[in-house]
Amino acid sequence: MQVKDLAFTARQAAYDLSALSLEKRNEALKKIGQALQAHAAEIFAENRKDLADAERENLAAPLLKRLKFDEKKMQDVQAGIASLIALPDPLGHTLLARELNPGLNLYRISCPIGVIGVIFESRPDALVQIATLCLKSGNAALLKGGREALHTNRALFAAMEEGARGILPDGWAALLETRDDVNEMLSQDECIDLLIPRGSNAFVRYMMDHTRIPVMGHADGICHTYVDEYADIETAVKVTVDAKTQALAVCNATETLLVHERIAAAFLPPCAKALKEKGVEIRGDEKTQAIIDCLPAAEDDWATEYLDAILSIRIVNSLEEAIDHINHYGSHHTDAIITENESAKQRFMSRVDSAGVYVNCSTRFADGFRYGFGAEVGIATGKLHARGPVGLEGLCTYKYCLLGSGQTVGETTSYTHRDL
Repeated sequence: MQVKDLAFTARQAAYDLSALSLEKRNEALKKIGQALQAHAAEIFAENRKDLADAERENLAAPLLKRLKFDEKKMQDVQAGIASLIALPDPLGHTLLARELNPGLNLYRISCPIGVIGVIFESRPDALVQIATLCLKSGNAALLKGGREALHTNRALFAAMEEGARGILPDGWAALLETRDDVNEMLSQDECIDLLIPRGSNAFVRYMMDHTRIPVMGHADGICHTYVDEYADIETAVKVTVDAKTQALAVCNATETLLVHERIAAAFLPPCAKALKEKGVEIRGDEKTQAIIDCLPAAEDDWATEYLDAILSIRIVNSLEEAIDHINHYGSHHTDAIITENESAKQRFMSRVDSAGVYVNCSTRFADGFRYGFGAEVGIATGKLHARGPVGLEGLCTYKYCLLGSGQTVGETTSYTHRDL
């Protein structure tokens, strides 16, 4: 079926999904989880095909790790579905209730966006996360994963279709597979309400330049950890190592470490030792090179998302210089300060213009599941319509419902505007 037909079918399915009860949506989620588990062996077998192909193409080790879908990933997927089922219904909430005139009441009610197209990386578990989030929030979905995960995505999608059959409307989700499919999707502005690309700045910009559909952009994840002069060194080392090495090829890993000059001599040696033990290559400015053994950092390093075991380090002379660096070179994703100083905490949180601003914790916490959102379709670094990890709430909009009793504008000469 062509993309335009899939989009049209999804449009019709979205109308039915928007009216489907929470019980039915949760039932579909439960059945999808059961179908995925029932087909686990064949899903793992298809994943091994993708891994073998990727190894032949010399895919980088961190990306291979993301591509792998094994029993542990299946457990994570099942946990994610269970957490979604447990979450309250995001639909039908009264966000505003106001009397305009006696007997004429206005209500703002949460509702689905409609049809969402998501293009995501070669991480098969993302397919399940995104599809189930769209389902719980009453949205139809067109899903395009990375080509490296083609076999796995097909197996996962077939299992999800089987689980939802008879509960959800046909065409509630569709799997796209080629670059041509993506380009055709960009032209379906009559059927698709929102596009969510998960990829580089260049990819997001390409999407924006080639469609009339609103795009919720997720730019590069150039995340920072700033070690302030008032930081606890043990905490700073522990958090920095986790932020860089807990997972490498992820958008919320720290790529640049900023260190106040007054703590650099005490902090950098133990931190560098811990990072090197994890296999991290360190690139530093001249001041950093004078304290630890590392490669020289170039100007490009400050604006690079490595997605690898590489960390750039710059020594700054003040909190303000750290904030200026982050706002200039960062991607407005997630940035953290390590400090025991209350004034520094407050200034950092108010001045850093990022979707996530953290104090004394790892940037790796920037995740919809960890936030309790029931996973995420991505992390939005813009400011409209959602920001940060986009979970159920970010996949909803609202409509205004006005309940009257025969009122006309010509007859209405005054308004009470009384909140109910």
